[in-house]
Amino acid sequence: MNISIIGLPKSGKTTIFNAATRGKASVSEFSSKSKPNIGVAKVPDSRLNRLADIFNPKKITQSEVTYIDIPTTPETTNLNKGISGEYLVQLQKTDVLMIATRAFENPSVPDNGDGIDHCRDIETVLFDLTFVDLEILERRLIRIQENLKGSKSTERDRLEKEMELITVLRKNLEDGNPIRSQSLTVEQEKIIEGFRFLTAKPVIIVANISENDLNNTEEFENNLNSRFGEEQILITTLCGKLEMDLAQMDLEDEKDFRTSLLAGESGLDRMIRLSYEALNQLTFFTCGPEEVRAWAVTKGVTAPQASGKIHTDMERGFIRAEVVAYDDIIRCKSMAEARNQGVLRQEGKSYIVHEADVMLILFNL
Repeated sequence: MNISIIGLPKSGKTTIFNAATRGKASVSEFSSKSKPNIGVAKVPDSRLNRLADIFNPKKITQSEVTYIDIPTTPETTNLNKGISGEYLVQLQKTDVLMIATRAFENPSVPDNGDGIDHCRDIETVLFDLTFVDLEILERRLIRIQENLKGSKSTERDRLEKEMELITVLRKNLEDGNPIRSQSLTVEQEKIIEGFRFLTAKPVIIVANISENDLNNTEEFENNLNSRFGEEQILITTLCGKLEMDLAQMDLEDEKDFRTSLLAGESGLDRMIRLSYEALNQLTFFTCGPEEVRAWAVTKGVTAPQASGKIHTDMERGFIRAEVVAYDDIIRCKSMAEARNQGVLRQEGKSYIVHEADVMLILFNL
């Protein structure tokens, strides 16, 4: 799971990146970065420890989320210039776009001369994402028109169908409707999947607030939801500076300090929860004497598809899965007892994986 963090200068992108990954990337406005900051966050999950108590594995492996802090340069977010270059390629490969927006006043971090307006800044970034997709659509239309000249009838039908779809997408984008909110058929989604449109990706908006506004988070989020909220746009507030400082502490010290500040869940936990929600993910577990491991997959996947997350050979040679619900394995304390109590199930290729399933995949090649 890859999450790219974007935003205007001085929005606190790198601060939020450090909070989400427990990283120590430089946040100096004078720092010169030609490459993105990349950090991997281990997904906290107390269920792993309880499963490890049962299976006594040699190692425990958490799921991971990769965060990419995209530098703000003329090649990235810049009003009326769009996003281009290697950073565009990075954004096209990412799963979720996280927009950091500045909602704090700080004399030591001056604004760009036009005041602090987090809603305006969000609109600027969303406009740039739309601008990128419109350029892609325009180039593709030109290419289709060129290819139509002298094309055979079967090829012509395909090209005309694609041109019709792209024309509709472009019109809707121009009217302010991102591709993620446009109703597309499975066939239409297949036609455009190779373009990796930015406005087709889910978005997390993070309003970077000051410590003085920690008691006003609900008001911030309600206002943002009323303006930008839709099915695939998630919204939260975060005091990036505070969360970054807390993330550098020892875990126990952080917990105590957070409790004393009434700071709620950690920035890491919040970012991961939103990332899973944005991508409609669930967690299943594989357990044995070698390893207890958490895996993230999209809700609605079948057992063979989930096994493919572990290894492609397992999906190709899938026979069946032995499945126990997490609560049942905790209660039974062993797979053998789960079998004795009739809560260990044999599931075939059509089985839909559920949250916290403990699975043993049987396959043959």
